[in-house]
Amino acid sequence: MDRKFDWHGTSRIMLEELSRSLTAVREHELDALTSEIVGAKRIFVYGLGRERAMLLAFAMRLMHLGLQVHVVGDVTTPAIGPGDLWITSSGTGRLATVEALMGIVKPAGARVVFFTAFPEAPLPRQADVVVRIPAQTMREGAEHVRSVQPMGSLFEQTQLLLFDLCVIRLIDLLQPAADEMEKRHTNLE
Repeated sequence: MDRKFDWHGTSRIMLEELSRSLTAVREHELDALTSEIVGAKRIFVYGLGRERAMLLAFAMRLMHLGLQVHVVGDVTTPAIGPGDLWITSSGTGRLATVEALMGIVKPAGARVVFFTAFPEAPLPRQADVVVRIPAQTMREGAEHVRSVQPMGSLFEQTQLLLFDLCVIRLIDLLQPAADEMEKRHTNLE
């Protein structure tokens, strides 16, 4: 611990990386995402690891908006079908579990939104909407984007901000009453 760490300099680099990644996401992809959410009968989310944590935060806000949302893997998750939307994420564009679930979701007639840094990978190409996040993942990143942060941190942080940005747009579109959103917040704390 004899080397001084540049906390402020490193935090500036992180914020610059995040700003570049967030503002590089295409608006038409975000418009397509919000359209899918507004048009869905029910919304199902699925992810693993830290991407799952970001999707859980998003699912909570969708519930606060009054939308019917389910987290795949919970024992209360119903069968998916036509009119439903499955939102999933794989920064690298390949996960065996996502591939297996895609084999259930698509034949069941649900629509798919896929978050990834690699939209050209086989799994994202099967989705109805792909939101490309140009950020480092476990497998580098789109156009070999490098980050000072380890592994997929930049991808996951960008994802969380994109989800919050999407919620702001959904509030604009759906016009929920603020007190109704607050009433939906859990009281089991």
